[in-house]
Amino acid sequence: MNRISKAFAAICIVVLATSYAGADQKEDVVRLYLDFVSAQNARDLAGVRRLLSDSPDFLWVSDGRPVWGADAMVRRMSAFQASDVWRVEPALDRARAVSLSSDVAFLHLPLTLEIGAQAKIDRLRFLVGMVAKRTSAGWRIAALFTTGDKSAP
Repeated sequence: MNRISKAFAAICIVVLATSYAGADQKEDVVRLYLDFVSAQNARDLAGVRRLLSDSPDFLWVSDGRPVWGADAMVRRMSAFQASDVWRVEPALDRARAVSLSSDVAFLHLPLTLEIGAQAKIDRLRFLVGMVAKRTSAGWRIAALFTTGDKSAP
């Protein structure tokens, strides 16, 4: 095999391996978010916490407010979850995962949050951006950004 053919074969292998890894990564990131939603819907704040990065740089932007640190995020979320009703319904058919590196990915998706008293449940539509990072313990959420969904009907 000549050098050009070998180089072409090597490039093809790298491209195929990268494409395959990218697909797996995107599935892993969506699965991480689904685990996060399941823990929220079960009101399992310890389960939510396990999915978050331990870094002091963990960031959740909620209602235009930055919340630094996973423990601070869980404390804030616990106040919301004191409502009679709390249910997160992600629109998975509209989720988009973007690989940023082999160990970092971004997930964008809309969701509906049902929250409030049983007699008056609000259905709030949000757009969520999530930065996920692969750690020695597996994929963890490094940052979450939520904003009202202006495209919702």
